[in-house]
Amino acid sequence: MKKRFLPTVLMIAMITGAMAQKATMTLTYTADSNTQHLPLNSILIENLTQGGDTTLYAPDTVLVLDYITGMEEIGTFSGKGFSLSQNYPNPIIGKTTIELFLNEREEVVVTVSDVLGREVANQEFPLEQGTHSFTFYPGRESLYFLTARADNQTRTIKLLNYPTDADASGFYKLGYNGQLKTGAGDYKSGNLLNIFVFGLGDTLKFTSFTDLGERVITSSPTGDETYYFHYTGDPCPGTPTITDIDGNVYNTVQIGNQCWMKENLKTTTYRNGTAIPNVTDDNTWINLTTGAYAWYDNDISWKDSYGALYNWYAVVDSKGLCPAGWHTPTDSEWIILTDYLGGESIAGGKMKSTRTESDAHPWWILPNTGATNESGFSGLPGGYRYGNGTFSYIGAYGYFWSSGEFSSSLAWYRTLLYNYSYVYRSYGSKQIGFSVRCLRD
Repeated sequence: MKKRFLPTVLMIAMITGAMAQKATMTLTYTADSNTQHLPLNSILIENLTQGGDTTLYAPDTVLVLDYITGMEEIGTFSGKGFSLSQNYPNPIIGKTTIELFLNEREEVVVTVSDVLGREVANQEFPLEQGTHSFTFYPGRESLYFLTARADNQTRTIKLLNYPTDADASGFYKLGYNGQLKTGAGDYKSGNLLNIFVFGLGDTLKFTSFTDLGERVITSSPTGDETYYFHYTGDPCPGTPTITDIDGNVYNTVQIGNQCWMKENLKTTTYRNGTAIPNVTDDNTWINLTTGAYAWYDNDISWKDSYGALYNWYAVVDSKGLCPAGWHTPTDSEWIILTDYLGGESIAGGKMKSTRTESDAHPWWILPNTGATNESGFSGLPGGYRYGNGTFSYIGAYGYFWSSGEFSSSLAWYRTLLYNYSYVYRSYGSKQIGFSVRCLRD
């Protein structure tokens, strides 16, 4: 069944003092995966400047924190007071649930009013300390204000409603569902409206949660803004895996319009069935002008973790290094990838696997700077075999050939580094052994 997605909107009251004027800011959130719209399951909003956080849960789409004319300032919170959560779902579809937390036993009056100030529900509840749940069934109006009063304090939230044919009777109902918990530590929703405070200049951290994982955006908003969470990392449509001539199976990842292997190549056979020479002797490696490969330190136990190291002559051999329908990317195709990910200065972090020394191989040594693997490329540090035959930098640097030639003895490659978030574009001797990632034709 196709899910309907409604963009999530957060409106934050800017509290600048006890006599502050009402001010609102609209922050809109949306997500996409390879240019296709992606539903958000929830969003965690954290104030890194003042502390506090709030969470939007699907199917919630709107969270409102502001002042209501003629009502007490809702930005004030007393240690003896209470907290009122944003209703869910919001907008209302048929009915909605509201949760209220009390620090101690109170007589609580809950009223619901429409935009004209007419009360459509008014009830008093003697409630114990803890979290309590209420359900509201709306009428035909599109907007309501729910107000809770206790201990000479007032909390108000807006309830947005999508009226349906079932609401045509104008019937309203406010019901008490019972006490959910006796403490605050397990409070269901992060939406403690009166604790989450925002002021201009504050830095907010937004974490989105979808079926494809998490993404993070940090921002200091100064006005209405839309935030886009970009998810890549999906398998290539129709080609979730690819198998080489040796029977090695590789996952794929769609990044923009390109379909990449998600692991380093490990074939020992050209596409036409010819064996690729496995050259272990340093002196022989130095003098090669034809294709060859090696396992790091001539130790085949590294094969499954980091793949093989190929010289450039194997990359461009007409017998074919990559599986049929795939090829070693050109220098220009590497540029397309890094440009899509925001440029060389930040693309490296988005391409690096987040695995570090606490994990089993393959991993990066710390600090693995900037690594988010946002692209799903899952770049690995397979090290290299230098032109003189020596091996270096496994776990620290990942080197990847392009098929692009710089000169008769040099060719273009890319480097991912454990201590930087950028992608390094350079050229090196064709005799060096680097990792290979294949790209679909």
